[in-house]
Amino acid sequence: MSKTIAGFSKLSKSKKIDWIVDTYFSNAEDANKVLKQYWNTNDKLQQLHDEFIENTITNYYLPLGVAPNFLINDKLYTIPMAIEESSVVAAASKAAKFWLERGGFKTKVISTTKIGQVHFKFKGDFKILNQYFDLVKPKLIKDSDAITKNMNKRGGGIIDIELRDKTKDIDNYYQLHASFETLDAMGANFINSCLEQFAKTFKNEALTFNLFSEEEKQIDIIMSILSNYVPDCLVRAEVSCHVNELSENDSVSGEAFALKFIQAVNIAEVEPYRAVTHNKGIMNGIDAVVLATGNDFRAVEAGVHAYASRNGRYSSLTHAKVVDGVFTFWTEIPLALGTVGGLTGLHPLVKLALELLDKPNAKELMQIVAVAGLAQNFAALRSLTTTGIQQGHMKMHLMNILNQFEANIEEKQTLTEYFKSNTVTHNAVVEALNKLRVSSEK
Repeated sequence: MSKTIAGFSKLSKSKKIDWIVDTYFSNAEDANKVLKQYWNTNDKLQQLHDEFIENTITNYYLPLGVAPNFLINDKLYTIPMAIEESSVVAAASKAAKFWLERGGFKTKVISTTKIGQVHFKFKGDFKILNQYFDLVKPKLIKDSDAITKNMNKRGGGIIDIELRDKTKDIDNYYQLHASFETLDAMGANFINSCLEQFAKTFKNEALTFNLFSEEEKQIDIIMSILSNYVPDCLVRAEVSCHVNELSENDSVSGEAFALKFIQAVNIAEVEPYRAVTHNKGIMNGIDAVVLATGNDFRAVEAGVHAYASRNGRYSSLTHAKVVDGVFTFWTEIPLALGTVGGLTGLHPLVKLALELLDKPNAKELMQIVAVAGLAQNFAALRSLTTTGIQQGHMKMHLMNILNQFEANIEEKQTLTEYFKSNTVTHNAVVEALNKLRVSSEK
């Protein structure tokens, strides 16, 4: 059967599945069964999921877990996390419990400005273009009134529009660089609608500007789009305590722990190979909450990693210090999030997750998400600089290995107990499982 098809999007859901399983799978019946077993039995709910994206054939499930005991600005939270990676929720929960007894997390939103740009080409004198921009700028904003009316009523809207000369990078290339406040909405659609109106007005008004030559009047709009780089949509999260409080047992002093921990952070600040993995750990916590609350984790990831490179070298997003005997660990991170619009009003589990968080506004959600990232990073660095990352991670991974080899309940119980005092590796688990099965057959 041919692997090309015309009019696929116009087929019914069942016809799409028929073509896929017949074309790509050796056992069409088994493939069909797997796809359909993840359908929701509630037809209305399944239709809702089907309409989130195009060409839907089934649902793809991720575990939704919770990490309790997060004390943030003296308020307790249980944080929802949607993620497939072993140990992330456990590590976040452990870090939350550790800092619960040491004053919790302190956070503040530094700024919430978001950016969009109209990219265009102009062949002519920049000074004249600048005169045109000064003249037309009020009209750019005025012509967007229908779009910004409701946002303005809530206290948001267009903050400013700048003309930027980028001709050193590309010949004849300029930008309208616009800043926005979108309040509790992530604001992508709002920003993009404003930008497209800016572009339309900017191009049309140029046709009657008498200082332009005929060539200069032909402004070439390349594209109008928001930016996911939001260095001015910034939130800070931190934890602190006296170094003596960092010790949980007699094996390592608080001072020794703090010294090694800070050295680990310093390495991530100067070594990109380490910084990427270091920041990935932060994003384990951030992405899990962003996904659970119906936000765009790809946009967050892109913006965060760009921010980590803002000084010309990719570096750590967290920092640590000891001053006058007080250990402080913190992050300042860009997060453009929303609690209205998009999936927040559609997906039942997103609604539940936001209610679990006491229905936060966008600023509150920024702070919660930043804390999840900081907690995750603290837990990872604590393991790396003490017991090593594999001890905890592989024990959490044990169940995945046992499920891979279809261990039954009794086998899981026996081997979970066995590996409490033995090192977990893939080979060790397989060997122990095989021995257990052989002995049970005798």
